[in-house]
Amino acid sequence: MTAISPVDGRYREKTKVFADYFSEYALIRYRIRVEIEYFIALCELPLPQLKNIDKEVYGKLRGIYRYFDEQAALRVKEIEKVTNHDVKAVEYYIKEQIDAIGGLDEYKEFIHFGLTSQDINNTSVPLSIKEALENVYYPAIEELINQISHYADEWCSVPMLAKTHGQPASPTRLGKEFKVYEYRLKEQLESLKQVKLSAKVRRSNRKLQCTSRGLSRL
Repeated sequence: MTAISPVDGRYREKTKVFADYFSEYALIRYRIRVEIEYFIALCELPLPQLKNIDKEVYGKLRGIYRYFDEQAALRVKEIEKVTNHDVKAVEYYIKEQIDAIGGLDEYKEFIHFGLTSQDINNTSVPLSIKEALENVYYPAIEELINQISHYADEWCSVPMLAKTHGQPASPTRLGKEFKVYEYRLKEQLESLKQVKLSAKVRRSNRKLQCTSRGLSRL
């Protein structure tokens, strides 16, 4: 359930950190998160039929995805065997959990209200990418940059021969060469952070664009 690609075999120790973002288990959890937050947003509008819902229940609803585990993911997969539809299985799983919470029977049919499967996918996947970048990739690159910067300072006076076409050429210093890579990585990282992560939700005949800032609400 937590594999993300064939590299999860011999390279599992290197890739397991991404299982919380890109595995099938993670995709299911993100879909549930989007469904729950969308439902809460409908309550906050409020949608007329949801205006009387007790806001105290929001915490329990969010608990459905916050405490989601691999066993719960297997339950979704069991439902999918019947529905033969991955997102519909998520919807039915949430309704099961709402039944377990109790007192919400008149509201549970508003789970997935006005949405298509792609509304959920087009929000869940960008959100997983956004959080993987923020929680794993950016910190790893920043750690690498800091290590290179340390070496650049430590070896600032170490002489070396630069090469061109594989042949010795101009004299330079090892620290200076490391500074080049530090600069390049910083520039590339900053460029990556400027890339807008967008999600799309189609409601009725309107497309609602959610920028990376909007995704942060989820």
